[in-house]
Amino acid sequence: MNKIKILIILFIAFTFSCTAQTTPFQVVIEPISISGLGGIQAFSWGQHDGKWLIIGGRLDGLHRRQPFASFNDEGQNNQLIVVDPEAGQKWSASLSSLPVDIREQLSSTNMEFYQEGDYLYLAGGYGYSESYGDHITYPFLSAVNVPEVINAIINDISFAANFRQISDTVFGVTGGYLNKINNTFYLTGGQVFMGRYNPMGPNHGPGFLQEYTNAIRKFIISDNGVTLTVTHLSETIDTKHLHRRDLNVVPQIMPSGQEGLTAFSGVFQVGVDLPFLNCVNIDSAGYEVNNSFSQYYNNYHCAHIPLYSAENNEMHTVFFGGIAQYYDSLGIMVRDKNVPFVKTIARVTRDGSGTMTEYKLPVEMPSLLGAGSEFIPAENLPRNNNGVFKLDDFSAERTLAGYIYGGISSSEANIFFSNDGTQSSASSQIFKVYIIKTGQ
Repeated sequence: MNKIKILIILFIAFTFSCTAQTTPFQVVIEPISISGLGGIQAFSWGQHDGKWLIIGGRLDGLHRRQPFASFNDEGQNNQLIVVDPEAGQKWSASLSSLPVDIREQLSSTNMEFYQEGDYLYLAGGYGYSESYGDHITYPFLSAVNVPEVINAIINDISFAANFRQISDTVFGVTGGYLNKINNTFYLTGGQVFMGRYNPMGPNHGPGFLQEYTNAIRKFIISDNGVTLTVTHLSETIDTKHLHRRDLNVVPQIMPSGQEGLTAFSGVFQVGVDLPFLNCVNIDSAGYEVNNSFSQYYNNYHCAHIPLYSAENNEMHTVFFGGIAQYYDSLGIMVRDKNVPFVKTIARVTRDGSGTMTEYKLPVEMPSLLGAGSEFIPAENLPRNNNGVFKLDDFSAERTLAGYIYGGISSSEANIFFSNDGTQSSASSQIFKVYIIKTGQ
């Protein structure tokens, strides 16, 4: 049976399925394709007027175990890519015209990023630096004028003037998350990794340095389009609960109605190579670890959607596939300590009392997809200042919320110990994501 038939069956089965719990909405994914668009994972993006600007990331699949092959420079994304998902078009341009520090950072993977108006801010990232002669985590914050760069790439004109960069070791982080609460930026989790990856540890082979930030770093960015300055605020350190990377840190509307963040799952727990199951709730007053909640189904960074119902004071976050310690098998939750790739789509809902509950949805990703993918929201929908969708204002029964793009596509659930580079790849698949309101 070909992939299209499988996806149609999944779509029909899901559309007419029901769940045991109260269902505030359903989720439907529909695949689309763009000719010539390549695969990518763990990338950064900005958008303007229906077009995406894709920066950084990897062009290959899961990193290999051998130091000489893992995160090699051949798999780095050395282009800027523009995608128009509705027109089915794509454009690209080389990074080669940019100054070396900007060019190298923008070819890295797992940068932290946030778009504020026209400007996309990029922090850190990990990759091979030709000028340094090794793999490094970049100590830079870069600003990109998204509309101007998109226009320049489409029209094949120079875009170098639309990139600015400052050097600051505070931004030397990879695998964390960059968000905002009100007017303050929050750089949460992540690590500093210097040197070549080696699963045998830092003192084997070429060796490496790995340090988790264990931190929430707060700062203000002042940017007049010419001068980029940063005012650093307090830094919170928690070597146990903030010892997380490759996680999802998602904007939230808290039960109080105020903006906040939740650091979901991530890796690794101190002293054991397993994901966290609890979460950390963050607001302008501080943070709180929620040990009353366990997230079983989506433990690594993956595409996700935050939606808030003010009428019900319910905050919903939907996660799409990726990697997890648990998966569902014929209605039974199965634990796999090897932490496999999964197809699971799950929703975490926080009610007005702050209680958080995880629900596995009846729809799944069509294959082992989602790790390192991104959800790119539709621009015309009502959202709160922090980007959380206003679910109550979705006027149509069926609403296009946005798109999922990229990520790792794996041929099997567990490939890490046998990975020679052929068992997985970077996906070029795009999915439209629809929210169907149920009225319940």
